[in-house]
Amino acid sequence: MNLQPPLEYEYPLQSGLDEWPIGIIGAGFIVRDCHLPAYQEAGFHVAGIASRSESRAREVAELCGIDCVYPDYQALLQDPQIAVVDIAVPPQHQLPIIKEVVRHADHVRGILAQKPLAMSYAEACEIVRLCDDAGITLAVNQNMRHDQSVRACKDLLTRGLLGEPVLGTIEMRAIPHWMPWSEELHSLSTYVMSIHHLDTFRYWFGDPVRVMASTRPDPRTTFSHRDGINLYILEFESGCRASAWDDVWTGPAREGSAADIGIRWRVEGTDGLARGTIGWPSYPERTPSTLDFTTSAGNEWISPRWDRVWFPDAFRGTMGELLTALKHQSEPTISGRDNLHTMALVEATFAAAKENRVVELGEILAS
Repeated sequence: MNLQPPLEYEYPLQSGLDEWPIGIIGAGFIVRDCHLPAYQEAGFHVAGIASRSESRAREVAELCGIDCVYPDYQALLQDPQIAVVDIAVPPQHQLPIIKEVVRHADHVRGILAQKPLAMSYAEACEIVRLCDDAGITLAVNQNMRHDQSVRACKDLLTRGLLGEPVLGTIEMRAIPHWMPWSEELHSLSTYVMSIHHLDTFRYWFGDPVRVMASTRPDPRTTFSHRDGINLYILEFESGCRASAWDDVWTGPAREGSAADIGIRWRVEGTDGLARGTIGWPSYPERTPSTLDFTTSAGNEWISPRWDRVWFPDAFRGTMGELLTALKHQSEPTISGRDNLHTMALVEATFAAAKENRVVELGEILAS
């Protein structure tokens, strides 16, 4: 098949996006290894950084060539040159910080918040309201949407090359590194890991009507938690179904057995089939995600390949969406308002597993 135009696997960046100086709050792994390398490669203007530890912020600034290090994030927010705030802190701390950011709406025009936006749908609604009232454009760093295979699959669906979606599945067999702040959360895997896949299903198929879910603790994770290994099924009004196995155990791969680790996805439509892999589990080895697809128009597999990876390359797309929205006074697809539906789906999935029942998405959206 001769695809004209070629599949869109990467968010197109325009010129002039460096006109918006970015101030980063946080200096952990996700900033050092993902945000900043992606922003440097894209040519974004990172003007300064602040963290709980000024010495840690200074270390990252020297590593990544950032000129200005602030003693704390309050000092960063007071700098009138900062037009965009990139918040990279644990989810339970985002609301208090955003409450302070909106007080500086005279010069702060955009916020990129981490996912999950909050640890409850109600808090997420409050964040969106605060930004709306202040006239600040809010985007949420749902970066899996910008993985090359996920984005290319969306293009296949948008073009109608797969026909009407019938079934989508994601099978994750990977071992996350739970950060220390995870121990404070009322939910582990659902809000921290499954949120990627739930948002991807929304990106591909729209909002589901209802969700069924089951969970159990992960044998390897020693701190107390309810949701480790997650299984869930989404039902859509169109008849499409989606399901994921988020297996953070994968067998005793860290305890002596041979490993079988990876993330595979599959989308079946009435006119075609797409399948792919996500390269993240092999990080820091640079392993590009893959896509293969076939359609009823031709009895062959088509296997485009691109030298892009989820971590860190996808992060140019999330910040790029926000900067483009500011440039054109538009709304990014990863807007706070859109993300409320992802937050509602995450909360519905957690409730479905906890309460052993089918949960309608409308129950959460109406709350």
